[in-house]
Amino acid sequence: MSETPILPIFDAGTDPGPSFVDLLRRVAPETLAVPTMANGAPLPFDAPHGTTVVAIRCEGGVVMAGDRRATAGHSIANRRIEKVFPADDFSGVAIAGTAGLAVEMVRLFQVQLEHYEKIEGEALSLEGKANQLSQMVRANLPAAMQGLVVVPLFAGFDLRRRRGRVFSYDAVGGKYEESDFSTNGSGSVHARNWIKAVWREGMRPDEAIEASIRSLFAAADEDTATGGPDLVRGIYPLVAIIDADGFRFLDEAEVARVSQTLLEGPERGGAA
Repeated sequence: MSETPILPIFDAGTDPGPSFVDLLRRVAPETLAVPTMANGAPLPFDAPHGTTVVAIRCEGGVVMAGDRRATAGHSIANRRIEKVFPADDFSGVAIAGTAGLAVEMVRLFQVQLEHYEKIEGEALSLEGKANQLSQMVRANLPAAMQGLVVVPLFAGFDLRRRRGRVFSYDAVGGKYEESDFSTNGSGSVHARNWIKAVWREGMRPDEAIEASIRSLFAAADEDTATGGPDLVRGIYPLVAIIDADGFRFLDEAEVARVSQTLLEGPERGGAA
């Protein structure tokens, strides 16, 4: 018969409050450790990295998308990695950088938001969520100095302002709100250039979905670390929509249909 776990009890001076990260620092600090070399040198192996991700603000919300390739050095480490995740019901995170640490950061972020809501009885504002993620990126700085960089994109539907918002970060945790769109990863420059050419205020969600997929295709054309559409294996970008109805992934069949249409378009010579 298993024993019932005993919940920790804190006095007023040591209570971590609604912060799940502070709770872990007190009761299980080893779970927050990141792999580093004692002499500060880079790790002696190539950790899988994920690229490229985009977030586009549109009418009524935000579209987030990411390609499916992870690389380790000059090799493909994974062809089906997921780089877009729900943070909670009305926000999402797209990851670029060291894949393992990025996924761990997202999972901790998801628990942090849920923990805060349970303790406080209400959800954080979208701005507050963005600030929480900023602190987690900053906490990863020692690992980033050794090459294990994690730089996410954060986006969501602001229930108070009734609009979509997009936030980008730098490696030291700096948070920046983007008025229109943002991209990240090794192919981000090529993706950004494509989105910049078509973005406009009031863009419809279906137009933003098409722009996000097109931008990833453009990045894959120029950047070897970004995975293009794989018609043989049936691998296409991961696309999510966040609006007043919440976070939801676009059906894979719909992504495949839009991708096929774009691949057959005249700007690509009608060839896949």
